Amino acid sequence: MLFWILVAFLTAAVAAILLLPLLRRPGAAADDTGHDVEVYRDQLEELKRDEATGLIAAGEAELARAEVARRLITATKAEKSRRDAPARRNRLAQAFIIVALPAIGLCLYLATGQPGLPAQPLAERLAHPGSDISILVAKAENHLAANPDDGEGWDLLAPIYYRSGRMEDSANAFQQAIRLLGPTTDRLDGYAEALIALSNGIVTTDARARLEESLKLKPDNPRARYYLALALEQEGKRPEARAAFEALVKDSPKDAAWLPLVETHIAALDGKAGTQTDGAPGNPTADDVAAAEDMSAGDRQQMIAGMVEGLAAKLEENPDNFEGWMRVIRSYVVLNQKPKAQAALRTALKTFPADSENGKQLLALARDLSISAEGSGQ
Repeated sequence: MLFWILVAFLTAAVAAILLLPLLRRPGAAADDTGHDVEVYRDQLEELKRDEATGLIAAGEAELARAEVARRLITATKAEKSRRDAPARRNRLAQAFIIVALPAIGLCLYLATGQPGLPAQPLAERLAHPGSDISILVAKAENHLAANPDDGEGWDLLAPIYYRSGRMEDSANAFQQAIRLLGPTTDRLDGYAEALIALSNGIVTTDARARLEESLKLKPDNPRARYYLALALEQEGKRPEARAAFEALVKDSPKDAAWLPLVETHIAALDGKAGTQTDGAPGNPTADDVAAAEDMSAGDRQQMIAGMVEGLAAKLEENPDNFEGWMRVIRSYVVLNQKPKAQAALRTALKTFPADSENGKQLLALARDLSISAEGSGQ
């Protein structure tokens, strides 16, 4: 009931504001018809005076009086019509504001709104978030602000932050979860991936240490093995990197989703991809890795932006670089440029259709990063 009282009050207030100018009486504006009426009245008075003084005969005065009276009646009707027209328009406008506008608003609300939905202040929505991810995240963040030592909360938020492109928050959440709950392969790998994403694909010293710790917990962990092999490749240790990638292929199931990506690295290391890995689009060189280790966060972010733009330009010339597309899409999300990430995804799917192995990996990456392939025909 309170809702409808508030709606009625607001509707009345808006209607009053709109009606106020229409209720003011318009000022009299002189025009030709009003002037003619005054002239004809003066002529009638003048005829009376001339007839009384004998300047005009009675018969002639009567004829002249009839003609002036006829003109006076015509001018009076014209003036009345002119004055009544705005009043009629005002009444129509007033009726529209009083009746039509509230009726239209009510119909639109009943058609598109939810009048039966109970009121839900922010605190209540946070208490009952349902399936709204943003509300769930806000609820978890409020809880952690009051309970910073709740490891389960950090563990829940860390992968959600990662999929949302909030890499710094993800890395911090994984770090807190590891500190409070202890290391697991998922937490260590997730923390390492967040650090790698923040460095635009560079496997930093900290990320490598976490991956090696993860591999001690689970020696056959393909996630950690892939990134450690990538670290060797980035350092320019080509034989060691190739051996590590080949070992991963040997130990992986035939239908493993990561095999096409691993085989791309092996082909590049063999020189079959037509280019060397260190200089391949999207692969930071050993010098890049060394430079990134000593950079501040701001300088590293600037370097990342430059590398991403350079990679995007190279992909326009060489759209067959699947790994480059994967890297540039992820990098745009890290840089909080999701529209560019979506555009890159659509372009990549033109070269690697969705029903191909590479296309399936692109779509899986899009789901992980919460970006849409809409407009790509998917």
